[in-house]
Amino acid sequence: MEYAVGVILGLVVGGFATASGFDRDRSFYPTVLIVIAAYYSLFAVMGAPPYASLVVETAVGLVFAGIALLGFKQSLWLAAAGIVGHGLFDFLIHPSLVTNPGMPEWWPGFCGTIDIVIGGWLAFRLWKFPSRHT
Repeated sequence: MEYAVGVILGLVVGGFATASGFDRDRSFYPTVLIVIAAYYSLFAVMGAPPYASLVVETAVGLVFAGIALLGFKQSLWLAAAGIVGHGLFDFLIHPSLVTNPGMPEWWPGFCGTIDIVIGGWLAFRLWKFPSRHT
């Protein structure tokens, strides 16, 4: 179910961003990347002490924040790759990297799916309408 919700919400977020004009601002998708990466630190704080996962989750979040900054400054293609990359991270790396007791069991599937859909939405927009995202 988390995968279906991720796909639907990803399309809703991308569609709303386009229809409303929010994604005309080059900071929109880099900000989305920062926010989605920050959720894992939030879950680490929600987990039981001693919050060992907080250090790892924050470090990983900072890597994605750096990618977001580069995407904002240099090319939104980096933001698209970062968002999709975060989705792949959710599926392939996060489960073996850290145990986060505050994270809902369904979160990696949902987050990975919505990330890939939103990142794909941005990539499609950049490919199809490159002059609108400069």
